[in-house]
Amino acid sequence: MWWDERVSARFRRNLQPTLTYWSVFFSFGLCIAFLGPTLLDLRCQTQSSLSQITWVFFSQQFCLLLGSCLGGVFKRTLAQSLLALFASSLAISLVFAIIPLCHNVVLLAVVMAVAGLAMGCIDTISNMQLVKIYQKDSAIFLQALHFFVGFGALLSPLIADPFLSDTNCILANGTANASSNLPHIRKSLVPHHPGNLSHYDLPMKGMVVTRVSYAFWIMALINLPVPIAVFFLLYKERMVPCFNGSSHPLLSADELALETRPGDKDELSTAGQRPHTAAGHEDLFSCCQSKNFRGASYTYFAVHVTGALVLFMTDGIVGEYSGFVYSYAVEEPLSVVHKVAGYLPSLFWGFITLGRLISIPVSYRMKPATMVFINVVGVLITFLLLLIFSSSVVFLFVGTASLGLFLSSTFPSMLAYTEDILQYKGCATTVLVTGAGIGEMVLQLLVGSIIHDRGSYSFLVCGMIFGCLAFTFYALLVFFHRMYPKPSPELDEASPDKAAVPEDTGQYQR
Repeated sequence: MWWDERVSARFRRNLQPTLTYWSVFFSFGLCIAFLGPTLLDLRCQTQSSLSQITWVFFSQQFCLLLGSCLGGVFKRTLAQSLLALFASSLAISLVFAIIPLCHNVVLLAVVMAVAGLAMGCIDTISNMQLVKIYQKDSAIFLQALHFFVGFGALLSPLIADPFLSDTNCILANGTANASSNLPHIRKSLVPHHPGNLSHYDLPMKGMVVTRVSYAFWIMALINLPVPIAVFFLLYKERMVPCFNGSSHPLLSADELALETRPGDKDELSTAGQRPHTAAGHEDLFSCCQSKNFRGASYTYFAVHVTGALVLFMTDGIVGEYSGFVYSYAVEEPLSVVHKVAGYLPSLFWGFITLGRLISIPVSYRMKPATMVFINVVGVLITFLLLLIFSSSVVFLFVGTASLGLFLSSTFPSMLAYTEDILQYKGCATTVLVTGAGIGEMVLQLLVGSIIHDRGSYSFLVCGMIFGCLAFTFYALLVFFHRMYPKPSPELDEASPDKAAVPEDTGQYQR
């Protein structure tokens, strides 16, 4: 195998929880990408205007950010984390099933808000739990985790595509021009910036003819095994109240005997009673409490802030590029045919998914800090070349693929790097997930406004600026890493917290 026996053995010991967290992130990806291509059919279903229906994007993204902040609240015990994941993954299946029944745009926005909360909880908890299980070996498993979100994001538009309307799905008089513009409108739908589409006039009254409901019901069925997998993990961990007496723990008999040796029993019991703050990974609100700041050096805060700012920029680039590359391509000077330009967002997400797949073996051989450096430098160089060859359609496609590859592994590599700096005792996971979510939402709004005022070329200029800022913040993070105090080996061996945060046993922690 391309990884060593120690990591392989650790993976085998934690096989079921690891596969469960990966599957839950597939739910996240499935839910994050379907809204764009199906939004016009949902407009017909709710008989709303384009500007009204595009606010559903904001409803989902804002609650995703809120869910990311609240997700850490449910990590205090394994039972709370798994119950939150079960409720969130089940909520996503229910959302898919309920969407075809939403014939009012406000109701649809509320349903998508619930989906956003569920996605935010999944994002925070799954990252936290994998970091807790694997710690210094977590980079490779985080890369795999984020591959599954890319896979889900690729799959949901493919499921929806056969059921999308080729012509306007509200039949009324005088809809010929609107119908001919439909493919362009569909590709121009930009999250969080409804004003871009205000000049399109589509009928709001008439007979609704859309088959998109079938796509949502198919996605609900595809997602249904995920909450079942989480429930089975709850059952095996004796955390389902009705079945506590008959279930068996995940640890084998030998591991269980090792866990309860007389010499270790009291120590583990004490560690189990100790608050989880010893292991870090607090929710965002607990992280901000003044008691957590006592005795902390300024580099402790600097590592959190600079790490979050790197992801604020890189995840913001993912959001703004996928949202606006089509609009940039169809405008002058490129003037790409609408159908050809429609392949650009798919190419971008396809190479993000491919990059995450490639990063799984690469992350085992390469340090997270090195991977992040390659990512941010690659993004910077790609935007520079896109600016230089801004009149080349061919290079736009090459640059889009290159950008997807370099951005693909930034988040998991950054998370692994920052947690390693803080010895898995800070609030890095929660702060980084929240920073990335804010960046994705804010930069799309900012770039949408700038493009509207300054023209399409500003799209690449903004990307170049964000890339420079990401590199600058990464350089600051490396600087603060060098200044961050290293733990004393003697103190680390004697520390009573060592049992609470096992590093090499690889056993699934409750």
